[in-house]
Amino acid sequence: MKLVSYFKKDEIRSGLFFRGRVFDIARNGKNLSLKMPASLLELLKAPQGMQNALKIQAAIAAGETDISDADARLAAPLSNPPSCRDAYAFRRHVATARQNRGLPMIAEFDAFPVFYFTNHHAVFGPGEIVVEADHLQRLDFELEAAVVIVKKGKNIPAQEADKYIAGYMIMNDFSARFLQMEEMKLNLGPAKGKDFATATGPWLVTPDELEPFKISTEFGNKYDLAMRAFHNGKQISPAAT
Repeated sequence: MKLVSYFKKDEIRSGLFFRGRVFDIARNGKNLSLKMPASLLELLKAPQGMQNALKIQAAIAAGETDISDADARLAAPLSNPPSCRDAYAFRRHVATARQNRGLPMIAEFDAFPVFYFTNHHAVFGPGEIVVEADHLQRLDFELEAAVVIVKKGKNIPAQEADKYIAGYMIMNDFSARFLQMEEMKLNLGPAKGKDFATATGPWLVTPDELEPFKISTEFGNKYDLAMRAFHNGKQISPAAT
């Protein structure tokens, strides 16, 4: 499934992006006698939310319900998640970032996951993002994949991690590098150089949708997919897998 959130007058509704159209989950669920939450966050937390969403998509495919919004304007799939963590996940990225600051690579990187809590109140979807003027000084982006965790857990073994994943999104981690470089001199942060905007979307893709691209490993699943970043229609990053 491709799950979305979209603006409907003054509220944000959850929907299915299917066959090029956005279908309201709650309203189509009502046609099938399924009581569905209006927001995607509530749907992910509901015990039978994902299973019922699959039933709704199957019913749409069969022509049993067909309530769509032709003029739907997409929001971030999860515009206000309970938490948002940004991981320092790739060794080459870490080594390069440390080298740029005149620092050697450290062995601790291989001992445990490294991340910081970014601002979950500054998550944006498709469209324009308004930022302050000082954020535009050396404004940078990082094209990343966001993993949406739907079950509670702690210290989850890598081999069990896939059971906790609701789906994946493309994520653009914006950075005001001028501010960030000043902040990092104090060995605490990042702070205002990173917490002003994170973009996700346009949809949350569930693992069943990615089954043709799945590669099973001893540590869990990975996917043979590529991402590209565009600015004003111009591709500015090569395909990243």
